[in-house]
Amino acid sequence: MEVSTFLVFTAWLASVQQCLALNLNALSYLGERYRTNLIQFREDPLFGYKPILDEYDFIVVGSGASGATVARRLAEVPEWKILLLEAGKQESIATSVPAIAHYFQFTDFNWAFKTEEEPNACQGVVNKRCLWPQGKGLGGSTIINNNIYTRGNVRDFDRWAEAGNPGWSYRDVLPYFLKNEDVTIPELKRSPYHGVGGPMPISYSPFKSRLVEAFLESAPQVGLNVVDYNNPNSHVGFSRIQGTINFGRRVTSARAYLRGNLTNLHIVDGAFVTKVLIDPNTKVALGVEFEKDNRRRRAQARKEVILSAGAFNTPKLLMLSGIGPKEHLEPLGIKTISDLRVGDNLQEHPSYANLAFTVNQTVGLIPERIYKQGIRELFNYYDGNGWLTTMGCEGLGYVKTKYNKDPGDVPDIEYIFVPMSLAGEEGLGNSLLRRSMGIPDSTHYDLHKGIFNKDGWTIWTMLMYPESTGQVRLRNANPYSKPLIRANFFDAPVDVLRIVEGIKMVIELNKTPAFQKLGSTMSLRTMPGCRHLSYGSDAYWECCVKRLTMQMHHQCCTAKMGPSSDRNAVVNSQLMVYGVSKLRVIDCSIMPTITGAHTVAPAYMIGEKGADLVKATWLTPTN
Repeated sequence: MEVSTFLVFTAWLASVQQCLALNLNALSYLGERYRTNLIQFREDPLFGYKPILDEYDFIVVGSGASGATVARRLAEVPEWKILLLEAGKQESIATSVPAIAHYFQFTDFNWAFKTEEEPNACQGVVNKRCLWPQGKGLGGSTIINNNIYTRGNVRDFDRWAEAGNPGWSYRDVLPYFLKNEDVTIPELKRSPYHGVGGPMPISYSPFKSRLVEAFLESAPQVGLNVVDYNNPNSHVGFSRIQGTINFGRRVTSARAYLRGNLTNLHIVDGAFVTKVLIDPNTKVALGVEFEKDNRRRRAQARKEVILSAGAFNTPKLLMLSGIGPKEHLEPLGIKTISDLRVGDNLQEHPSYANLAFTVNQTVGLIPERIYKQGIRELFNYYDGNGWLTTMGCEGLGYVKTKYNKDPGDVPDIEYIFVPMSLAGEEGLGNSLLRRSMGIPDSTHYDLHKGIFNKDGWTIWTMLMYPESTGQVRLRNANPYSKPLIRANFFDAPVDVLRIVEGIKMVIELNKTPAFQKLGSTMSLRTMPGCRHLSYGSDAYWECCVKRLTMQMHHQCCTAKMGPSSDRNAVVNSQLMVYGVSKLRVIDCSIMPTITGAHTVAPAYMIGEKGADLVKATWLTPTN
């Protein structure tokens, strides 16, 4: 196991009762049993790895949920040669542990983006710039996300089709969700809305806390049902989380799609793509330029270049290659090949995570308590159960606020139920969960004084359909510079008002018999910077949300799909970039509007459907 990817995991192992060597040996034993068996990918003739060729049929950039899916599906055509380029490295054994997923945001598995300072959000975080993680490595953001598998609402996709994107209605995309899935939850396997036999296992975590049971029990007490949120007929209500998890292990896109002996799929890690090579006269994508092992390389694509680098790096690469807003590119010295609104329309699910409730029973998820059990928990994990198999968040709730004008079963707020507040991990790993949100030490200790490491719970209140949109731009023409990200959270005032309504509904949920029988009590400590406002008022909660704004890693929509009549569209319904041939975008960048979902499930769907669109283009007799 590579030391650079293992440091965080060994940090908590060092706190167990047994010696570190014993624990490392135990973990190595786990690794032997659960080896990922990824396709060989590195250029190293001494060890028999495949050399990088000068030419392939298809070049795919990025190995996240969409990119890994596309590469694998195209490689199922044996006569095609596929090159998959990934800037990061292969994941480690430790990244399969659900309970510590967010710790890897502090490693080189994270691109570690940040927003620019803005007036309406992130006012209380470090340097007033929201942290915005994105996965970097074979598996992309599926290495560092929380495994939550939600597809979104039927109306999400029907609206895409109604906006001029034929083939993208719910009826059209459902088969691609099913193709991806292998649901192992017994009560869902018989449903026509769940897939069986696909590469991605979908299950509940083996661990289930008493607190999530209370959450589910509270649903009828507030007039809601316990539902299967991926059933199109029952979205509003509460549920346990369906996750990309198998036998208590996280399953990334690399583990699901990049295994086996596909000799025509060449995976290259540590390959930093700097631009798409485009003939300026014919406007045909020819290949890509990338750096590998401090050496500048080029690879040609006989058929297509496919960008699956995510909603930040895909628009960045397009703009570096001359595809983007002319008024932005030319002052940077980049010749415009296709003047498109690349980088506009950035969308995300802003959220609030700082409510804290304590209970008077030992039922919560307290990391310090778990890690003190040491080697016992490692072997519980080995057997596929125990605390380490928890995804951290255990339940989801979908509710409608008074601002919701959608008829029927279309919620506008998602609850993410966590059997621990941010105060619950104090003293372990220096509170990495709240640090991943950019919450300063002073605010954290002030806000949670007196309840550190106490059993409790919280609900992260997530806005599903924000009206505010942001923007991604180049900081300069240097491909190694991080993109400039303006989130523009809460530019539309109704966005923060919806979250405030969600917070007030959570406070009422705490009063239900299900939580009160656990002695649940809300912490009443006030937010620094908001103490001039009446505690509990709408103005107070609005201030809190704007100070400690959290994003959910659901960035999307920066290379918008739309008809040619849409002046903001970057790709058509076949995902081909306007104005340049043999170039597609296949990732969440193409979403016209954000789905009411954690975006990993839609990303897999887009990869599956995108691969079929490519095959339909090149497997016809004329090609």
